[in-house]
Amino acid sequence: MPKKNKRREFIKNALLTAAGAGIVGKSISALASDDQDEKPNPILKIKPLGFQWETQDPFLFCVHHEDAYPKGNAELGPQASLAGRNLGNDFHIKDGWRMYHGDKVPGFPGHPHRGFETVTVVRKGMVDHSDSMGAAGRYGDGDVQWMTSGRGVQHAEMFPLLQQDKKNPMELFQIWLNLPKVDKMVDPHFKMLWGEDIPKVNHKDISGKATTIEVIAGQIADDTAPLPPPDSWAAKTLNEVGIWNIRMEAGATWELPKASEGINRTLYFYSGDILKLNESTLKHYHSADLKSNEAITLQAGTKNCNILVLQGKPIGEPVVQHGPFVMNTIEEIRETYTEFQRTHFGGWPWPSYAYVHDAKKGRFALHANGKLEEKG
Repeated sequence: MPKKNKRREFIKNALLTAAGAGIVGKSISALASDDQDEKPNPILKIKPLGFQWETQDPFLFCVHHEDAYPKGNAELGPQASLAGRNLGNDFHIKDGWRMYHGDKVPGFPGHPHRGFETVTVVRKGMVDHSDSMGAAGRYGDGDVQWMTSGRGVQHAEMFPLLQQDKKNPMELFQIWLNLPKVDKMVDPHFKMLWGEDIPKVNHKDISGKATTIEVIAGQIADDTAPLPPPDSWAAKTLNEVGIWNIRMEAGATWELPKASEGINRTLYFYSGDILKLNESTLKHYHSADLKSNEAITLQAGTKNCNILVLQGKPIGEPVVQHGPFVMNTIEEIRETYTEFQRTHFGGWPWPSYAYVHDAKKGRFALHANGKLEEKG
């Protein structure tokens, strides 16, 4: 007999004996119901969040960039002194912002990738993209760029400070999603998920409190995200890859639906005071690895809450990562370095590795095949 059934049988027998002696005031059925109504604990592991967030297979990496950039100058950099900064490697917050690897414009000048995908979710601000395939773009304020690096690509991600008359707040997530061995050497490709095309599920609980779920990958209820790049692990629905950005009004309640057993699921609580997961409480800027095959009730605390959820079927292959390259063996990493030194993954067709587009240009995407998307 399973342990839980044995426990219930023991309680029932004990209560029958006690009831016969006239010493039990609460009914047997009520106590049995109490036992059955206990909610399972959905949390497998809780972790504090640092600059780089710990992820589970099939994800490799997640980072949350949040910078309070000042007004911009004529070169789309900060209208402020850069004195005292370690330009080229400025990751320490000073005056509320960082230059990262940029020396005039903040951001990440041209650098290579191979063997995985980057999913860049921009909540505030703009990103200028350029790459070794000749593709380019400007996106932000709710847009997502999903890039499959495959056999190798160089790209730049710069943060142009377009507003000269007011501050330029920036907030984004960059998520690295692994590729299985069979797809690590596919052709590079990127796709834009424009903010206006990403489904937003709006839910109100019985108290009228609102929750909004941005469905960046996967499905929530009847709302399905735009298709990811064709060679992505997320392109196969059986892999149940989900990327959901959730905003909850203070005090709101919403149920995160269950997925299949064996799916890795992590919840990142990045804004708010507390978040209840069933009967457990998660502190601000902590993550929780969750059981995927159980629905979980989320309840926001006394402040509005923002939550990112990443889930997916694990790829289950060896991962050897060295900097921007992710392969299955150390030999493949060595081969990647040799090839990059020889070919530079197609070279760099732009005037500089920290290239930014014209200040007057709106949101757009120019693909390697010449296709142009303009969003204004």
